[in-house]
Amino acid sequence: MQLSREEDSVSELLKRARGIQDRLVAWRRDVHAHPELGFEEHRTARLVADILRDLDLTVETGIGGTGVVGRLGVGRPGAGRPAVGLRADMDALPIQEANDVPYASRVPGVMHACGHDAHVAMLLGTAELLAGLPVSPEDCPNGEVRFLFQPSEEVPDAEGRSGAPRMIEDGALDGVDAVLALHVDSNAAAGTVGVRPGAIMAAVDPFSATIIGSGSHSAFPHEGVSPIAILAQVIEAVQSARALRIDPLKPAVIAIESVHAGAASGVIPDQVEISGNVRSFDEDVREQLHRELERALSLARVGGGDYRLTIETYSPAAHNDPALAELVATVVREVAGPHALFEPQPRMYGEDFSTMARRVPGVMAFLGVRAGDEPRPLHSPTFDLDESALPVGVAVLAASALRFLRGE
Repeated sequence: MQLSREEDSVSELLKRARGIQDRLVAWRRDVHAHPELGFEEHRTARLVADILRDLDLTVETGIGGTGVVGRLGVGRPGAGRPAVGLRADMDALPIQEANDVPYASRVPGVMHACGHDAHVAMLLGTAELLAGLPVSPEDCPNGEVRFLFQPSEEVPDAEGRSGAPRMIEDGALDGVDAVLALHVDSNAAAGTVGVRPGAIMAAVDPFSATIIGSGSHSAFPHEGVSPIAILAQVIEAVQSARALRIDPLKPAVIAIESVHAGAASGVIPDQVEISGNVRSFDEDVREQLHRELERALSLARVGGGDYRLTIETYSPAAHNDPALAELVATVVREVAGPHALFEPQPRMYGEDFSTMARRVPGVMAFLGVRAGDEPRPLHSPTFDLDESALPVGVAVLAASALRFLRGE
């Protein structure tokens, strides 16, 4: 949007964002009370699309499944009219909410426990803020802000694809020059914002394996090959791989999360099912972890058995573009003051925003939303947030988009 420096100053944007605080809270609580799992966000998508249309944005639905894309302005590559994408995820988690609040989940076993309800509300607020700003007399935007409401960040579909790559496949990022996102942080003080360049979130690769032996009566173990005995060696090899075979200065995790075997007394089963997760930041380490997992499971063959291993490459590591990270950090200092800016440590959880940030330069920042003194961690039944932080998030997203379009 082609605005004067005074009209789009961060102080004015924050003032406008605080002026819509009631709507931000209402949107967030509405979405929170009606959570929907990945690729099932039909009600949320309708709510988003209706609000964007009321703001006179160009709206596309069904993107990447249940995603919604809103467009404000026109981006024309090579014509000095760039496009910036702002992304919010919409899906909830299969968790039974334990909070006793008026806006608690009305859907048994489903809850917004990762703040995606707040992400939706803040991006809607950003759209309202930017759509309501005065434009130049010629009414000629010098770029496009594209609002990306993404389905299913938490889980992949049957083909192993989550919402971000599905939206990319449907053209949501076509013509976009950069993409920004804001994720809530339940450990940081409300209204603070964390930004860092470089690695921010890990690659996430779930795996499942079957250790195959041959069953026998437990009174005659020598007549079979116990997959449980082999499992003990595999677990030791897996745990040793991180300690002894990976560069200790490079973060890496191989975690075995489940083990299933046997169902009857007196019987040694013929196989063991295990599953787990591999996490890393460095691509070479990622590949090495896959090899070490294969190496550990190959002990089954040494012990007279066999194995099957499947590794799913869910999402790559997320890396923030340094120039964009500095742009957002500068905005944060002006919106909330230098004291509100912090540099978060890289986090071992994953986020499929990384697929967007690999397609175009991207940044994910973190908005502090800590509510009270009681810990309310992400993905817990008691997760909640301090809604006073929402206008700060809106102002940061709006100002960052405008600064990018101006080429600052």
